Amino acid sequence: MSKLLLVEDEPSVRLGLRLSLSKAGHQVLEAATAAEAWEKMPAADLVILDWMLPDEPGLRLLERLRRDGRYEQLPVLMLTARAGEQDRVEGLTRGADDYLTKPFSAPELIARVQALLRRVGKSGRLERGALSLDLERHQAFLDGHSLELTRREFELLAFLARHPGRVYTREELLERVWGQEFLGTARTVDQHIAQLRDKLSEDPKAPRFLETLRGVGYRFRE
Repeated sequence: MSKLLLVEDEPSVRLGLRLSLSKAGHQVLEAATAAEAWEKMPAADLVILDWMLPDEPGLRLLERLRRDGRYEQLPVLMLTARAGEQDRVEGLTRGADDYLTKPFSAPELIARVQALLRRVGKSGRLERGALSLDLERHQAFLDGHSLELTRREFELLAFLARHPGRVYTREELLERVWGQEFLGTARTVDQHIAQLRDKLSEDPKAPRFLETLRGVGYRFRE
């Protein structure tokens, strides 16, 4: 069950959204202010953020989130009555993943939430273009065809795919994927990346998914 943090200062609006999202199978955390939202942020899988809050504009809270390494990949859906093109551009530029203007229907909100959760792998599936990962069954599909991956190959690919654009050193990947007690060397990461590229039919010089930053590490292409 995904945990959604609903940041909205209007009680009646918050109640209606909570009921709709709960019926769709989500656990809903609520906050009426930016300060309250910040305290509950660590528990959230996704944030539904109102633009206008009593103590701090939603956009300012969003900027704080994106500056904090803990929340740089946390999906944020902005809710606002500001429907102008420039407003949408500003919201998306400052870090929102999606932007929904009021009034809106509950089915559209739920559909957008589900889409964002799929993108970050919180719905049991992770979609990255032609690559699809079933996180519960540890199955990977490319262009609709199943890939035969080992458990560690799948875990490495899923970890990188959860954080597209972010570069990880070999040492960081060993710690995050293999665990601190693993006694292997950084060469282990290189070998698994090479095996994944082979199974993904990637040209290392023009990778479709897994990029090498020479002397730094690896990342999943945005």
